Amino acid sequence: MRILVISESINVEDSSASKGRVALINNLLLAGYNLKVLHYSHKEIQLQGIDCELIRENKFSAYFFLSRMIRLFQRTFKMNINATLETWFGFSFTHTNDTRSIAKAIKQAQNFAPDLILTLSKGGSFRPHRAMLRLPELQSKWMAYIHDPYPFHFYPRPFNFVELSYKHKEAFMRQITEKAQYLSFPSLLLKEWMESYFPAVADKSCVIPHQIKVDNEPQTTPAFFTENQFSLLHAGNLLQQRNPDYLIKGLLQFLNKHPEAAMETKLYFVGSYKKQEHILNQYQNHPNIVVSDYIEYKLVQSLEKKAAVNIILEAISEISPFLPGKFPNCVASNKPILVLGPYYSEVRRLLGKDYPYWSEANDVAAIEANITKLYQQWKQQPEQSQLNRPDLTHYCDEKSLKKVIDDLSIA
Repeated sequence: MRILVISESINVEDSSASKGRVALINNLLLAGYNLKVLHYSHKEIQLQGIDCELIRENKFSAYFFLSRMIRLFQRTFKMNINATLETWFGFSFTHTNDTRSIAKAIKQAQNFAPDLILTLSKGGSFRPHRAMLRLPELQSKWMAYIHDPYPFHFYPRPFNFVELSYKHKEAFMRQITEKAQYLSFPSLLLKEWMESYFPAVADKSCVIPHQIKVDNEPQTTPAFFTENQFSLLHAGNLLQQRNPDYLIKGLLQFLNKHPEAAMETKLYFVGSYKKQEHILNQYQNHPNIVVSDYIEYKLVQSLEKKAAVNIILEAISEISPFLPGKFPNCVASNKPILVLGPYYSEVRRLLGKDYPYWSEANDVAAIEANITKLYQQWKQQPEQSQLNRPDLTHYCDEKSLKKVIDDLSIA
C-alpha cells in the first residue's frame, strides 16, 4: 500500500504533537507501507528511509499579503484583530494561505499514486485537513487523523472555551467528518466523544493510538538527574489545567511519614512550566524536587527509561478522552506509571480498572499512599518494580498499526 502523509510538522522539537506524528510515520514504515511525506515544518527535515518533502509557503498570493498587513497592523497598534476577522472569515489569512499552499503541494504529489492520503496536524490547527477539503477529487482516499476534540467548546471541562468564530469551526469539523473516507483517533474515548457531536464519525472510524518510537541512539543523561534513586518523573508541559500542587503535597506527606526515604527520593518536573511557575517556584530550592525547563526529546526518553516511576498528570475533570503523547514512551520504559486523572479516562481504560497506582489528580491522601506503595516495592523488590504490560506494548506497536489499517480493506 502506498500512503501519502500530509503532516503539519515533523520537527520533534517544536511540540509533543510533532513527536507523536513522527512516531506514527516511522511505524508506518516499519509496518511495510510505501510512504511519501509532505510536511509544513518551515525547515528541511528528513526521516530515515522515508521520502520527505518540505511544503513551501506561497509568498506571492493575496492571502500572504493580507496576513502580513494584519501582522504589521497588530504589531504597530498593539491590537489583536485576528479573532474578530475570524468571526467573518472563519480562519486567519495566514491559516488560509497555509492551507492553500498545502493543497497545491498535495495535488502536485499525485504522481506518487497513493492508495491512502493521511492528514496529521497539531494543536487546534488542522491545516492539512482544511487543505484536503479543497480537493474533493481525492477525498475517497482520505483518512483524517483527529488528535484532539475540536472546536474548543467541545473540549471537556476545564479545557473548554467558546471562540468568537465557533460556528465556523464547528462547520469546519463537520465537513471533515462527512467528507473524509476514514477517520482515525488516538483513543477510543476521543472517538466516542467526537461521535456525540458529529454523527458521521460512527461509521468510518478507527483507533490508531500514539506509537512507541523505536530509538537505537545512544542515551545520555542530563546532569541534574541522579541515577539509581527513587525518582518520580513528570515529563512534558505543565499546562494551566495540569495542577502539580496536589502531587507535590502528596510527596511531602510521604517524606514526612518516611523520613528515611528523603536521601534517595526526588520528584522531577521536566518541560515547560510557565503556566505553573507560581507553584513550582516555591520549591526551586527543595532538596527533593527538581524543576527543569525544556530539554531535547532524546534526553527526555532517556529519563523515562531511567526513572523509577513515570507520572501521567491530567486535569481535574469528570473525563479525559485524551491519550497523552508520552503514554507509549512510558509503556516502553517498563516502569510503573503513577496516574493522576479522572475516573473516566483513556489512560485508566487502557491500564484497567484494577491498576493499583491511579488516583484523582487532587486526592492528596491517595497520591501519598500510592507513592508509599511504589517506594516500598522499589526498595524491597526492585526487580519487580516494572509495569510489565506487553499487551500495551503491542497495542502501540507497528504490528497492531498494520492490522488496523489493513482491516480498512483499502483498494
